[in-house]
Amino acid sequence: MYRLLATTRPAVRNPAVLHRLLSASVETMQDSSIQSSKVLTLETMNPNVRTMEYAVRGAIPIRAEELRDQLKKEPGSLPFSKITPCNIGNPQQLNQKPLTFLRQVSALMEYTDLLSPENIDVTRKLFPEDTIERAKRNLSYVGNAAGAYTQSLGVQEIRENVARFIEKRDGFPADSNNICLTSGASGAVERVLDILVSSPNVGVMIPIPQYPLYTATLAHLNAQAIPYYLQEESDWQLSAADMERSLSEARAQGIDVRAMAVINPGNPTGGCLLEENIAEIVRFCEREKLVLLADEVYQTNIYTGTNPFVSFKKVVSKLQSSVELFSFHSISKGMIGECGRRGGYYEAVNIDEQIMGQLLKLASVSLCPNVQGQMAVDTMVNPPRPGDASYDLYKREIDAIYESMKRRAKKLAHAFNSLPSMSCNEAQGAMYLFPRVELPQAFIDEAKACGQQPDALYCMQMLEATGISVVPGSGFGQVPGTFHFRSTFLPPEDLFDEFIDGFRHFHVAFIDRYTKA
Repeated sequence: MYRLLATTRPAVRNPAVLHRLLSASVETMQDSSIQSSKVLTLETMNPNVRTMEYAVRGAIPIRAEELRDQLKKEPGSLPFSKITPCNIGNPQQLNQKPLTFLRQVSALMEYTDLLSPENIDVTRKLFPEDTIERAKRNLSYVGNAAGAYTQSLGVQEIRENVARFIEKRDGFPADSNNICLTSGASGAVERVLDILVSSPNVGVMIPIPQYPLYTATLAHLNAQAIPYYLQEESDWQLSAADMERSLSEARAQGIDVRAMAVINPGNPTGGCLLEENIAEIVRFCEREKLVLLADEVYQTNIYTGTNPFVSFKKVVSKLQSSVELFSFHSISKGMIGECGRRGGYYEAVNIDEQIMGQLLKLASVSLCPNVQGQMAVDTMVNPPRPGDASYDLYKREIDAIYESMKRRAKKLAHAFNSLPSMSCNEAQGAMYLFPRVELPQAFIDEAKACGQQPDALYCMQMLEATGISVVPGSGFGQVPGTFHFRSTFLPPEDLFDEFIDGFRHFHVAFIDRYTKA
């Protein structure tokens, strides 16, 4: 249970203290006159790494871990009894049940003695026959050794299953030779950006709000992030005029804009692009000679009948476009939710053959993707079918997770919209809401006086008062003068009202405190 203080003020009330908590968790560089005994210091390290920021695991989640440790050591010492991590789309951290079929296949692959002739009769009493057959088949792909390296691009048979999945989804051919399995979609995005960026003058168009992976990776590569703004008043759709403005302004500054990243369904917004909007983007990228990066990891997290998911690959194929496309998918999201297994893939469309060879070289440097992640990708794209022993349970589990997410998304949006000084578009997809908060001017002035982003200070106060960890909108980018935060709707359904009540009490008290001051 949340135990809010009578005032519902944060446990740490001093803005100066909160300022210190929000500061980066690195020591200030030593005065150059002081000789360090270390070769590797903040002064000598790669400056691109030093400038990287990743708000999803920034100062607020770091502070949340400190508070979690405090609760373990000193129960009852804080105005709440647990940390609720809504800062990251990590379903199993918030008690989402793993899919039985996937875990049974994984268990059999890890402990192969269960498949030996002397044990198989006992195993058949514990595991459905289709999980045994799937485990045997998967093991045959890797020489009966799940701990051995696979091909650098991933297991060929699984890549073929991915191709069949894409063909069934889109109605157009897919070639397994253009598919690369990766240790999560993040690694795939990083690899493609790595090969795109050849100088500090290269720019990549990114949506605002955006997932911080893109700005962090571009900072690491010392490249330029070129923002284009999604339209909050239009359910986070994309404006053609703003795409044109963003590109023309960057090129006028001499930036070599080479690519455009699109996240659909949106993170952090929860928006889902219409097919005509996608076609507009494809034509724009083809006309302007931009490589198109389609981040589609939330493609099964769709909660509306009006905006169904349509892949960029499908639209490119329908238009017979020559645009160069990389599309990304992952086991971390959807109903699979296997974030820690690190499995994903990218499909390359209309990419130069010589570049495909260079991508193979990059993959080879990493040896191979996580093997169990690859096997989970196989389950995602090739699940049990009607008539299989595991099909009924698999479908029940998938449907239950989906329906619960859909209910929680709607319930949280309703709660946000019922609060003063707050508005929120409903989630059409993904795992997040991105509500807008009208922060009182007195609070904005207070935040600026201590050198902090107002939304970051608001989120830190929320954490200190309730144990709820979210991400400030400034970590994703937002229209100047507006303030947001991103929250998942992943807390368990049986605790969801408690989660909402904790937030509501904090926010109402916060608004009252500053408007009555």
